This record gives sequence, structure tokens and C-alpha cells, in this order.
Amino acid sequence: MCIRDRYQRRVHGENKKQQMSSSHTAKDALIDFLVGGTAGAVSKTVVAPLERVKLLLQTQDVNLKLNDRKYKGFADCFLRCVREEGTISLWRGNWANVLRYFPTQAFNFAFKERYQKFFCNYDPKVDPWKFFLGNLMAGGSAGASSMVFVYPLDFARTRLGVDIGKQANERQFRGLSDCLGQIYKSDGVVGLYRGFAISVFSIFIYRSLYFGCYDAGKAFIFKDKQHQSIIIRFLFAQFVTTFSEFLSYPFDTVRRRLMMQSGRSDQLYKGSIDCFARIQKEEGFKAFFKGNMSNIMRSVGSSMVLVLYDEFKRFVVPPKHKKA
Repeated sequence: MCIRDRYQRRVHGENKKQQMSSSHTAKDALIDFLVGGTAGAVSKTVVAPLERVKLLLQTQDVNLKLNDRKYKGFADCFLRCVREEGTISLWRGNWANVLRYFPTQAFNFAFKERYQKFFCNYDPKVDPWKFFLGNLMAGGSAGASSMVFVYPLDFARTRLGVDIGKQANERQFRGLSDCLGQIYKSDGVVGLYRGFAISVFSIFIYRSLYFGCYDAGKAFIFKDKQHQSIIIRFLFAQFVTTFSEFLSYPFDTVRRRLMMQSGRSDQLYKGSIDCFARIQKEEGFKAFFKGNMSNIMRSVGSSMVLVLYDEFKRFVVPPKHKKA
């Protein structure tokens, strides 16, 4: 009888530990989701004007409203947006961007922490390269996984951002729901996911470097993570973000061009490879980097996300005091 009671208490104790562990994991995931999304929404709103200029320059060669009056560069695009469409137009599509970016960043951070447990079971001091590659895989996998869920919002953000016209009746779309509805009606689900394959490839490269280099760099460079200057961390995050976006930018240009094909009667490109080839042939290599100056300036927002995420998480989940 005594042995049976002890066995039952032991089983009960193990079940309780498993329940607590499961609850703790769910709480961590929720915190990652909310903190990552809040950091992303704040930063994207701040840099929204730069984001719109970048999209306009990136897609102007396939934008029907710009056939005879293309932008000459970053400054010309920015000033013409203000002069022709009003200052508020610089935030056009930002609501869709926040709706997109909140789950995107939230899923990115939530998935990243889960993938890190799978890929990054290495001590950075003992196996530095395995630790670094593990972080790259975790970051890339997180970005690719998130893309599956939020791609239609990413698509809508692009199309709304490049929709030109001061008055609502001058523009193609009246808002987010109208954009998604029109494209779905004309092209179906395929239209909302046009450019998805190259987007997954692009986001894997970008996120693997963006998250991987930053997380690995923090472990290698910053010994005291809790008390490291926020300015130093921001400068490091800015370097990582600029490097990541520069390498992935040509793929981003191709995916944005493919998005512009949805809802049109004429076929712009047969696919990603054809898009690459035609841009190179008709516009030259520099065309892959149209809008990159605005993108580099906009990347401040992405750097803010990394730092704000750490800061918000420290505020929400204070570091545990070590036992004496």
C-alpha cells in the first residue's frame, strides 16, 4: 500500500511538472508574439514614408500610371508624393503594413526561439561555427514559416503602397479589403500568392542573416547582454540589417515585380527566372537595386525592431536574480 502511494505521488508530481512546463512554453510563445509584433508595428510606422518611396522606385517600370513620368530618384519620388498626393500619402498602405508586420514579426520571433532550440544546441565558445550556422538556420526557417501565413497581407501592402492618386477615385484600390477582394475576384488565391516561391527564398536569405548574425553576434561580442549600451546594440543591429538587406535586395525586387502582375490582363513575366532575365536584359544590373538608398534608410526601422524586442522583453520578463 505504501509503495503504491509513493508511486502515485511520483506520477502525479511528474504530470504536474509537465503541465507547468507546457504552460511556461505557451506563456513564452505568447510573450514572443506580442513583444515582437509591438516592436515591429512601432518601427514600421516610423519609417513608413521611406518604405513607400522604396516600393514606388522598385516597381515604377511596371506601374502603368508611371509610364511617361518616372521618378528620377529618391528625392524626386519623395517630393512628388508630397506635392502630387499630399503628405499623408507617404503613409499609404501603412495600416496594411502594420496588420501584416504585427503577425509577421510576432511569428518570426516566436518561430525563431523554437527553431533555435532545435538548431542551436551548441556552446558558442566550444562550437562557434556550429552555433553561428544554427542561428542562420533558425532565423531563415522562422522567416520562411511566417511567410506562409502572412503573404496575402504582404502582397496587399505592396499594391496599396504603389497605388498612385490623390483622391480615392483616382486610385485602383479603396483599401485593404478592396485590394484583396479585387485580386481574388480576378486571379483567385493564386493572384494573392504570386511571387511566393521567390519570396520564401528571399526571406530565408534575409532572415537567416538578419536574425542569425544578430543573435550570434550578441553571444560573441557582448559579454554582458543585460547591461550593454542600447546605442552599441543598435549600431550593431544596423550593420547586420544593412548587410542582410543588401544581399537579399535583388530577390526582393523580383518578387515585388511579380506581385504587380496580379490583376492585369497582360503577362509581364512567366516566372521568377524570366523576371530576373528580363530585368537584366532590358534595364541592366543596377535595376535590381532601384530604391535601395531608401531601403538602407528604412532599415533603421528593422534595426529598431531587434533592439526594441530585447528591451520590451526585458521589461515584460525581468531577468531572474541569481541566488546567493
